[in-house]
Amino acid sequence: MRLLLDTHTALWWMNADRRLTGAARRAIANPGHTRLLSIASAWEMAIKSSLERLKLQGPIDAFLEEQLPTNRIELLAITIDDLKTVETLPFHHRDPFDRMLVAQALRAELTIVSADPVFERYDVKRLW
Repeated sequence: MRLLLDTHTALWWMNADRRLTGAARRAIANPGHTRLLSIASAWEMAIKSSLERLKLQGPIDAFLEEQLPTNRIELLAITIDDLKTVETLPFHHRDPFDRMLVAQALRAELTIVSADPVFERYDVKRLW
């Protein structure tokens, strides 16, 4: 299974946060599953860090350069086809970062790991 970790999910996984459900934790821990973090989520982390709404262990570049390989998480680029998909999505949700995750999940048949049930309104697979 190819898992697209929502921003909060990735942060909770990296910090062994108890807010992850057992199902989410087991799926992410499964060595047969691919873990992906969208560049949109990395961008969201950077913005929240600059606004002091997120406390990272150092600057965003150092944080991700350490955490991604440590946690076997691959960075998922944003493509022009992803942008085209975002453009056609219904506005069930206005958060631009989440809309990009939906587009990427739809295009690449990824399962989004997120506590946010809004993803289900887009007919993507969500695990929580």
